[in-house]
Amino acid sequence: MSRKSKKTPPSLVSVTDLEHAYGHRVVFDHLTFHVRAGRCLVLRGPNGSGKTTLLRCLVGERPTSGTVTYDGRRVDESDPRFRADVATVLGDLDFFPDLTVLEHLDLLARAHGQPAEQAEEVLDAVGISDVRDQFPATLSSGQRQRLALATAFVRPYRLLVLDEPEQRLDTDGQAWLAERLAADKRAGAAIVMATHDPDLAAAVGDDVLELGA
Repeated sequence: MSRKSKKTPPSLVSVTDLEHAYGHRVVFDHLTFHVRAGRCLVLRGPNGSGKTTLLRCLVGERPTSGTVTYDGRRVDESDPRFRADVATVLGDLDFFPDLTVLEHLDLLARAHGQPAEQAEEVLDAVGISDVRDQFPATLSSGQRQRLALATAFVRPYRLLVLDEPEQRLDTDGQAWLAERLAADKRAGAAIVMATHDPDLAAAVGDDVLELGA
């Protein structure tokens, strides 16, 4: 009896011959790669090598040339399906000054059709439930980073795009982050992440793309 071979699942993200330039300065060119569900692509390279620019192209910034597709369709950040499927943490977020930490997460959870208790559960998971009633401006830099991550984790997603998510996290926070991202992969999410942390890259990454080499 013949043994059936497993089919490789299609790519969730496909980048083909991508180039981006600011004026005459070419940030990167001829980039081609694919990311499947349940896999993590790690972007590595020195500051200025184009990691953040590439992440922004994945979520809607228009490149100079080339194509970025999500689930078989060209990326369009105004597409409701794309916005529902993709969660991002790209740099320090702006928070509403008059909403508490809990109110921020509750607003996001409700906007994405999540149950009322979701915000409380995520606050506990990211380790900042003790500041639930504070305003974001009063948080430490590490707490703000955990809140930024919580804004992604409080909603459903099929693709997670992260720019140095380990920033300002202590050792325990970095270990928690690695466990959380590994769990996301097991649940079927695709992750594209820029990081300078070799331990996080080793714990979560499946493939590595070196920029600026």
